[in-house]
Amino acid sequence: MSLIYTEEQQMLVDTAREFLSARSPVSAQRALRDRNDALGFEPELWNEMLELGWSAIPFPEALGGLEFGYKGMGAVFEELGRHLSPSPMLSSVVLSGGLLQAAGSEAQQQEWLTALISGEKRLALAVDEGPRHNPMAIELSVESTSDGYRLNGDKVMVFDGLGADGWLVAARSSLSKSGGANTSSKTGDEQGISLFLVTADMAGVSTSRQSLIDSRNIARLSLNDVVVPAENLLGELDQGLPALEQALDLGRLCLAAEMMGAAETLFATTMEYLKTRVQFDVQIGTFQALQHRAAWCYVELELARSTLIAAMAAVDEGADDAAAQISLAKWKVGQMADKISGEAVQMHGGIGVTDELDVGLYLKRIRVAQASLGDADYHLERYGRLTA
Repeated sequence: MSLIYTEEQQMLVDTAREFLSARSPVSAQRALRDRNDALGFEPELWNEMLELGWSAIPFPEALGGLEFGYKGMGAVFEELGRHLSPSPMLSSVVLSGGLLQAAGSEAQQQEWLTALISGEKRLALAVDEGPRHNPMAIELSVESTSDGYRLNGDKVMVFDGLGADGWLVAARSSLSKSGGANTSSKTGDEQGISLFLVTADMAGVSTSRQSLIDSRNIARLSLNDVVVPAENLLGELDQGLPALEQALDLGRLCLAAEMMGAAETLFATTMEYLKTRVQFDVQIGTFQALQHRAAWCYVELELARSTLIAAMAAVDEGADDAAAQISLAKWKVGQMADKISGEAVQMHGGIGVTDELDVGLYLKRIRVAQASLGDADYHLERYGRLTA
């Protein structure tokens, strides 16, 4: 298992860094925030990312992909984090595309996955229903009908859910069926979860904006007696959890990579500040206490990077412990990013908490990414369970 990028993957890093530095500096994210843009990203920039082939990176050539793996995708997400560049890469490509690849029929993949890769369509994954990530707590109900299935319930924290062409919805279907109708199975059951493709033109579908501190496109999805045709079921009824967890793990891995890039940028920014800020006629970087704290941050960065690269490699190699490696990486990178973002604010002093510096923008994005798709407690518990 290689814990460094290959020459080809490093070229992808360099290309992404050059492109985002020119087309999506942090000032662009600040401008989106200042105008309260509900879409949360620039469509023109997204189209340019598509032209670079980023949406095709993880998928096999048979589906129109580049088959470059998740070390390649992780390299791109590091640069997205480094520049705070918002895009539907996580929601539409990694989560929705990953779920279609894992559970979609050949017809669904031909219609939707190819459209996601080309950018013709955009999907979002709708899983959570409460303030904390928990796929076991799904309660959105499913009832069999003569036309297919009827869905009722709400989803929250739907990444890039506003303006999407459709949503992949995880629902609590029935384990016991009688008289053609379904009754909900108990929350917490590993069986009884089904996956449905809900399109924006279906009656009873509505979205509303949820405002978070990172100013991204986050939606509440409401389904009121939405009738979904039978062909929009992904995989088998009641058996959707394995494919859902597989897609969620890919999203967790990419979020960890994004946090890695953001934390490295914060660390570099803080080191530069320590070298240039003068107090009492000396550079504050010469203070031994600050040197010790900076060294600790550097060690944490390197440890976190090791867990991240190992998790990427585990996914690409199809390792049996890939899920555990991903939870370890999401936990470790999140803990590291928490420390470095806090130190960045403190070492900058009073100005570190003002809107004048970009430090605050990184801090806010890191805090949301930490909690998304499972916080530190969630992944610590999951890692222990998977490795027991």
